This record gives sequence, structure tokens and C-alpha cells, in this order.
Amino acid sequence: MDLQLAGKTAVVTAAGGGIGGAITQTLIAEGATVLGADLAVTSKLKETGAITVQADLTTEEGVEQLRQAVVAEFDGVDLLVNVVGGLAGLQLGNFADIDDATWQKAFQLNLFANLNVTRALRPNLRAAIVNVSTAVARFPSTGPYWYAASKAALAAWSKSLANELGPQGIRVNAVSPGLIRTPLWDEYGPRLSATFHMEAKDFMPNLPMLAQVPLNRWAEPEEVAALVAFLGSPVAGFITGADYIIDGGAEKVM
Repeated sequence: MDLQLAGKTAVVTAAGGGIGGAITQTLIAEGATVLGADLAVTSKLKETGAITVQADLTTEEGVEQLRQAVVAEFDGVDLLVNVVGGLAGLQLGNFADIDDATWQKAFQLNLFANLNVTRALRPNLRAAIVNVSTAVARFPSTGPYWYAASKAALAAWSKSLANELGPQGIRVNAVSPGLIRTPLWDEYGPRLSATFHMEAKDFMPNLPMLAQVPLNRWAEPEEVAALVAFLGSPVAGFITGADYIIDGGAEKVM
């Protein structure tokens, strides 16, 4: 299928990460010109052929850096992919164990950074926005709930924004990945394995089974990237306001 992305322009945030990097590579392979922003611009990101911007998008200064780069490089942006997010310190624990700073960092990272980037680039947007949420937002008991809450807010905002921007011809969708094998798990996995009283080397390969994923495997970032590329393309021109779960069937409700 030709996604009709050749000649299109795209901005990808967290473009040097596991999912962001895969999205950047996929869009470029489809013929798009990509501007990739991240806290650190790695040689791997540069090798993709993306235009790169080093910026901390949790700050006003970083968002302004990105805006200026976009204005300098593009006449307009056909696709914005908001990937900025994370576990805000990787703390584990119950409600009483998590301090306000962790909650605030989670919302700054998973909601406000994406909101602020979108606001800054809104005058330049022409066609589509894809926000990367998480399947945990639908099942907060399965993960750190401060992470789930902040990502759920992102998904809700995506839905509202789709309604607002639809009449202007801009589509907004979210994708919510489940178990995706990214570098984040190199740190988070061993900590989570301790709560199951398992060694990390045994826990990680068996986590899809423990999480009751019917496909019984981890997903690769490229599988998320393929969905994002489709949703951001003209081929998906009548899809907006959706939140696509990509979790190998772990969600078992309708």
C-alpha cells in the first residue's frame, strides 16, 4: 500500500527513543521529510537522515527551540507525532509512597509537553496529529497509576482536540501500545521483576505470558511505527478521534 507520504513533512518528538526512532525511520522510508526533536541528538538519530533539533520539550525554551526550527525548515507540517513521555523516575509503590514531585513530573512529561508542542506548532499544522499514549491508561491497575493517569489525560485530550480541529481539516488520533521492547525496559524490567519475586532474566521473556497477552510475545517498536505512519497518512483520511490499542490482544473488553 502506498501511504502517500512522499513529499510530506513530519515532526516527531522523542525521535531518538525506541518508539520515536522507529517512527522517524518509518516515515523517512515512506518518503516523508522528518524533523526529529529529542533531549539528546544521537548519532543513530542523525543517521536516519532526519533534520534534528536538540531540545528539552518539558520546558518553554525547548518548545520555542522546536517551533523556530520548524518555521525555518518547513512551510507547513503535514504530520505531528507526539512521542514525549515516560515513567517519571521509575518509582514503584502504593499511593502513599509516591510524592507530589513524581505526579507533577508525570503530567509534565506525558501531558503538558505534548500539549505545549501542539499549541506552539498549531499555526503550522496542515493535516494530522498522532499522540502516543499507552494501553496502561485503560487498565491503570496493571502499571504505575501516576503514569496511567497522565497518559489517560493525553488520550482524553486527543479526543477533545479531534473534535475541535476536525472542521479545520486536521485529524487527531492516539495510539496506545502495550508491551513494546524498548530501552526503557532495560531499567524498569529488573525493578518490576522484584515485585514478582523473579530474576529479571526469567521475568522479561515471560512477561507477555504473565500479562496474558494472547500473542505471547513482545511487540517491536517498528510495529507501533507502522500504525502511526498509517494514521498520519492521507490513506487514513476519514479516521479521527480514535485511540488504537496495539497490545497483542491483552485488552479483553469491548
